[in-house]
Amino acid sequence: MSHRVLFLCTGNSARSIIAEYLLNLRGKGRFEAFSAGSNPTGVVNPLALWVLDARYGIDARGARSKSWVDFKDDSFDFIITVCDNAREACPVWLGHPIVAHWSSPDPAACHGTEEQKKWAFVQVAAQIAGRIDLLCGLPDASISEPNLQRIGDQAPAVIPDTAAS
Repeated sequence: MSHRVLFLCTGNSARSIIAEYLLNLRGKGRFEAFSAGSNPTGVVNPLALWVLDARYGIDARGARSKSWVDFKDDSFDFIITVCDNAREACPVWLGHPIVAHWSSPDPAACHGTEEQKKWAFVQVAAQIAGRIDLLCGLPDASISEPNLQRIGDQAPAVIPDTAAS
């Protein structure tokens, strides 16, 4: 039996999409991940697709930005918010799933050159990937609200900026 996980963000265009695809890859057979937004943009950020492909070998061209209303009648084991706005607006879900917050900065909010924008996506994706790995490393009996929240409280990954050197 796999655990159903819903990642929530505001726009469902970057962070929650990255989390969905990473967990579906790394937790295959154990976790089934989905993503949605409180106010979806309707499009997936091209740099989210780029980072999934370039850094993780994941073809996410089929990703789409969806509303959490699309999932209101679905049952989930875990709801994980990845932005502060979604955390504040998170509705009550059927079945009372475990809810945790894994805040990440919005890479789509980065302004600058194309390389600077890509670097923001690399950093956020690395943070999310590290958290996904911690989740996948937990035995089923240890998956609890406090442990999921501890994962979200982990310090972000820092990758040397080889592009700038």
